[in-house]
Amino acid sequence: MTNSPNRITEIVLGLDARDPAEGPLRFAFDCALLRGVRLRVVHAWRFPSCVAELPFGVPEEDRAAWEDHEVQLLSDALRPWREKYPEVQVLEDVRLLPPADALVRQSSDASLVVMGRHRDGELGTVASEVLRDGLGPVTVVPA
Repeated sequence: MTNSPNRITEIVLGLDARDPAEGPLRFAFDCALLRGVRLRVVHAWRFPSCVAELPFGVPEEDRAAWEDHEVQLLSDALRPWREKYPEVQVLEDVRLLPPADALVRQSSDASLVVMGRHRDGELGTVASEVLRDGLGPVTVVPA
């Protein structure tokens, strides 16, 4: 289901929970608050490099433990922002995908995708891919 052009349903924020940038967080929370819509915060993750050495794939209990850790990272990163913006409904969305893939998938149902730019001012690979392949409006905000 895609949005009609005038209907704002949710704002999607791509966030690296290991290094959350204030600029995109503030911008996304402000947009969600002003529009009265939900903020979906997408944190993408990958298996640790040691997984390549496993002969039979990833045991389910290891996968679950790694995913629980990623969920906790995102929750910790969002805690102060939830306190600053209690009116904003936040959906934490942790995906085992490359970051650009996770955001492009969410872009089809988002009114706006918000992402950060590298601290050095460069447009990174993820932002470039989402700008190229995204299915809706994308805003790149300085960190």
